[in-house]
Amino acid sequence: MGSTTPALAGAWTLDAGTGAVVFTGTAMQSNSAFDSGSKLQPIPRYSKDEAQALIEYGVTNWFTAMFQPSLQHVDIAAPFSARRSGLGYTDIGGRARIWSDASWVVSAQAIVRIPGVFDKTNPAAIGYTDPEIELRGLAGHSFKAGALPAFVDLELAQRYRLGGPPNEFRADITFGIRPAEKWMLLAQSFNVLSEGAGSWGYGSFAYHKFQLSAVYALTPTLSLQLGGYSTYWGRNALQENGLVIGAWYKF
Repeated sequence: MGSTTPALAGAWTLDAGTGAVVFTGTAMQSNSAFDSGSKLQPIPRYSKDEAQALIEYGVTNWFTAMFQPSLQHVDIAAPFSARRSGLGYTDIGGRARIWSDASWVVSAQAIVRIPGVFDKTNPAAIGYTDPEIELRGLAGHSFKAGALPAFVDLELAQRYRLGGPPNEFRADITFGIRPAEKWMLLAQSFNVLSEGAGSWGYGSFAYHKFQLSAVYALTPTLSLQLGGYSTYWGRNALQENGLVIGAWYKF
């Protein structure tokens, strides 16, 4: 895919002996939520700040190892008046290239997600206390949009949640285009559907987020990202609005 491939490679695997580190920070706030009929209702303010470091390394040309720890701060306003700071999920796994040609690549990915908190009595820890396993299929295609290099990345995932929350089906789409030598624009859609309700009072839910961001290459190995996202539709889910900043380093 050449120069259009982002450091966060999606379906693409890294060459053997090369790697990427992607530091991402998000700041999100929600003052409303979608009810069971997908209508927005006011809720006590819910805010979450998160920092993640995704480390990828090409073990071989067809297999990329992945490690991603995270830190979180969650704050919920009165009447809950709950907050938590500390480790979020740590993801460990890898992505294997199954097939590729000059413009297409198909891969499979498996990740184990280890929680950083186990206190189920804290409302600010809900949804972050149980191990998870995710199996993901990915397909990427690079092409020209007019005269501009571009790519699309399509991903489908099954996430098994080993505690009370229901399992999830996930579908993510990324479109990237390079309008100038050092600039890349990303439009991304993140979609999550629960597979029924869970146990211990966890209900069914769905949400769909849209994210826009720009990436600027400071050097051939270091790029900076700035963007924002919003939950535009959901069911029994927060209506989130957030800011995204990132730094991508290739080695």
